[in-house]
Amino acid sequence: MMADVRQERQDEDDEVNLLDYWRVLTKRKTLVLCLAIFPALLTGIYCYFFATKIFESTAAVLAPKETGGGATAGLAAALAVSGAGQFLGGLLTSGTTSRDTFVAILKSRTMAEELIARFKLREYYEARYIEEALKKLRDATDVAVSREGVVSVKVEDKDPKLAAEMANAYVSTLDRMFARLGTSEGGRQRVFLADRLEKSEKALRHAEDAVRRFTEANRIVVPQEQAKGVFEAGARLKGELIAAEVALESLRTFSTENNPQVVQQKARVAELKRQLARMQYSGGEELPSDASGEAQTRQEYHLPVSKMPAVAVEYARLMREVKIQETVFTLLTQQYEQAKIAEARDMPMVQVLDKAVPAERKSKPKTVLTSAIVGVLSLFFAIFLAFFLEYLGRARALRASARS
Repeated sequence: MMADVRQERQDEDDEVNLLDYWRVLTKRKTLVLCLAIFPALLTGIYCYFFATKIFESTAAVLAPKETGGGATAGLAAALAVSGAGQFLGGLLTSGTTSRDTFVAILKSRTMAEELIARFKLREYYEARYIEEALKKLRDATDVAVSREGVVSVKVEDKDPKLAAEMANAYVSTLDRMFARLGTSEGGRQRVFLADRLEKSEKALRHAEDAVRRFTEANRIVVPQEQAKGVFEAGARLKGELIAAEVALESLRTFSTENNPQVVQQKARVAELKRQLARMQYSGGEELPSDASGEAQTRQEYHLPVSKMPAVAVEYARLMREVKIQETVFTLLTQQYEQAKIAEARDMPMVQVLDKAVPAERKSKPKTVLTSAIVGVLSLFFAIFLAFFLEYLGRARALRASARS
């Protein structure tokens, strides 16, 4: 019976409740408070007075609405050809949008190297190798996209003015790179038509000079209106044929032979050739195709004016060539302007929503937050240390009582 009572008392002595915890903390409150407050206070003093202050500036770009992906698809191909695509890390996919393209360019190595060269960041970061400068720049830069489609570029640096300039430089460089690398369907047509228009203009000038030299040498008069109407109609038909062939070649630059537009254009070219052959030979002969598209080198077309005097015939031939070149030049000019409009419509422009400005307050280190975290961690450590010391004290007391 007495053994059971002693055992119950021993169990009661071993029980630990919240009051015992509170007594331990009260007993060593000085230690707990000092270890909790002093580290937090020292951390706050260090962050406020001694730590390097970091400022951040943000520039925002509004992603344009998609118009079918023509410009983006052309840009992806241009990036691959130019070599910049190898640094995009697979960010550009077949279904990419202009917003994704903006992000890919902003994160590319080409963009980073241009900023490093512009702001001399290797010397500023004290980087021995370019890779070190690239890593520090990427660590200081954050590119994000909001749900509303706004692309933001945030740059952090100890110099608030430099951070703002670098953020704005990202946006301006993005505009230049997008315009340089982006090639839409309208852009490819414009380049092709510009080359044909230049050749057509040279051919027109050559034809006009030939007429001027012939009239000055022979002092001829203008043929009768009936003959004039004949070769004007033929010249107009010939010009339409050449313009149709140019349009067909333009379509072939970005379409296959089975494309409905290509098939339709080929049918139009064939019909114009049949009409021109009937007018020229009165027998429906097939004209040879002009694969090169060089209108000024073709001389196979002649109107049935063999009864005219030799001088009048030569004058008619020269005037016919002028009319042909005028028709071709006019049609090419119209197509060129339409291609320019299509290119401007397909190419999204970089619209700056917010320009970066130098920050007035630091973003890092966050003094209050850092001090609070250090204080909480120090408090837990102080509590653990207090119970550990209490445990050591009780262990020593038990050993001392056992010896006595």
